[in-house]
Amino acid sequence: MQTLTANGVSKTYGDKTLLDNVDFLINEGDRIGLIGVNGTGKTTLLQGLSGREPFDHADIQTPKSYSIAYLAQKPQLDMDASIMDAVYGGSSPVFQAIREYERVMDEYTQNPLDEAVQAKYERAETKMGQLDAWDVETDIKTILTQLHIDDLSQRVGSLSGGQQKRVGLAQVLIEKPDLLMLDEPTNHLDFDSIAWLEKYLAAYKGALLVVTHDRYFLDHVANQIFELDKGQLGIFPGNYQAYVEQKADQVERETAAAHKQAQLYKHELAWMREGAHARSTKQNARIKRFDEMKAGTVAPEAKTVDISVGGTHLGKKVVEIHHASLKLGTHVILNDFSYLIQRNTRIGISGINGAGKSSLLNLIAGDLKPDDGIIDVGETVRIGYYRQKMPQLDQKMRVISYLQSVSEGITNANGEHMTVTQLLDAFLFPRESHGTLIERLSGGEQRRLYLLQVLMHEPNVLLLDEPTNDLDIATLTVLENYLETFPGTVITVSHDRYFLDKVADELLIFDGNGKIEQARGMFTDYLQKQADAGKEAATMEAPKKQEAAPAEPEAPKKKVKLTYMEQKEYDTLMPQIDKLDEEITQINADMQANGDDYGKLAELQKQLDEANAKQDELMNRYLELDEYVN
Repeated sequence: MQTLTANGVSKTYGDKTLLDNVDFLINEGDRIGLIGVNGTGKTTLLQGLSGREPFDHADIQTPKSYSIAYLAQKPQLDMDASIMDAVYGGSSPVFQAIREYERVMDEYTQNPLDEAVQAKYERAETKMGQLDAWDVETDIKTILTQLHIDDLSQRVGSLSGGQQKRVGLAQVLIEKPDLLMLDEPTNHLDFDSIAWLEKYLAAYKGALLVVTHDRYFLDHVANQIFELDKGQLGIFPGNYQAYVEQKADQVERETAAAHKQAQLYKHELAWMREGAHARSTKQNARIKRFDEMKAGTVAPEAKTVDISVGGTHLGKKVVEIHHASLKLGTHVILNDFSYLIQRNTRIGISGINGAGKSSLLNLIAGDLKPDDGIIDVGETVRIGYYRQKMPQLDQKMRVISYLQSVSEGITNANGEHMTVTQLLDAFLFPRESHGTLIERLSGGEQRRLYLLQVLMHEPNVLLLDEPTNDLDIATLTVLENYLETFPGTVITVSHDRYFLDKVADELLIFDGNGKIEQARGMFTDYLQKQADAGKEAATMEAPKKQEAAPAEPEAPKKKVKLTYMEQKEYDTLMPQIDKLDEEITQINADMQANGDDYGKLAELQKQLDEANAKQDELMNRYLELDEYVN
């Protein structure tokens, strides 16, 4: 089994300790979700393991051939390369073999009789076979298609940030490393791509370490949760739901213990206030014990806080959209669109990338004007807009000063005054960070501060553009709790299924070219209905194809030879099929020998299903190519 062992992992930035002598193992088959409040060191851990930014101290042990691939939040790609070249540009041996083969192939084409060139060609060809590289190009195209990147000749620099993230994701998936590390892989993915990625990673044979805010994704993929908190790493078996259950039990136990210690502390405090008249050895020992208790008596930090910020009065009229049309360049955003946004509604906006979801928010906010039609905003509306592209914060300001520049505090839903300090506490900024310069915050922490600044304006209509992209799970939980009691209207653009299920009951689904579908209810229910409808349509269409006009006798198929690459692929297929036959025979024997071990049987059944599916795939491909073999 391929295992990474990490001992004594430490990393400090200034006076902030992110990793404090942490130990952990990552075994083959582990699919680990790494969670924690932004700024606790999640990305730092990935960068350290990838070698991009060294730890202050760490003893990392891996097998000699152990490979690691890392997808950063912003992948490092050659902007001048084509998509295909960028994907082939990985450092894994298989990519190096493909690049060398392509280079030698050009030489061989120009000088087929040169013995030195022939020798290089044979070595390159042998290397391709050893690494099973013939299948890689097909795999690349399959993965890119699933990620909706079709034109492989496009220059990377011409792609949007989201498209570049997908190219980077394809690159690391193709490498198939022993440890695959992904930092927010679902950002900028459509739902069908996320569903495909979940299935792909759930069956991944290597180890996976993923940072994501997508809780449904964690639930479907992870079999272990790592939680970073105050420099320490908590390890929880199971998926995200199992983690929540275990964490709730842990907090309950810690709260009970803290309450008991607090009672002892109060008792000791009373004794200290009475004064120790004689400094006997016994009393000195008691004073020392009091100081130790005082240092240790800190209640567990709450990860969710009720922050019922009040909003200004919102009248009956909110936003009315009448026959609005909008085109940006040649791209149709709205086409004669009408919609009534009412008081206290919760609207979730989702759909394909680039269809104009953010543009609708900009129309409501007044940043854009429709080409035709009317966007009528009520007089009492006070908009708070959390933008996907965050405005630049003054990096030299201190955290508390940044918020005090907005207000000295706000009034909550109960009419009580909340200070800036209380608000920062509620949004998971510890007291020691309140005086920190903004430039020392992580990107996620700055996002959280920006969100709090938007809420401090006490809006009655909230526009949230992809809030889950850069906020951690703990902050999202705080935001979700806040939105439950928010006394106004909320309009959210998001691809996060979990978040939309919690905060939206009306849905606008952008399908592109000005087509917008309206629905009510939970977002996952909508997705399931769409999937069911697609299956039903496919089932109904099958008979129609059979009922087509009587078929005329087929013209004989024109004989087509296999290309050189196809011939090489064909030659490798039958040995692979034979090898799978042997594996299937062995698995069946193992199942007979472990008839009473239900856990082992379940594992073997999964292996059997995967082997049969792979064999079917290879056989279909073999038959497809065999038709054109001379």
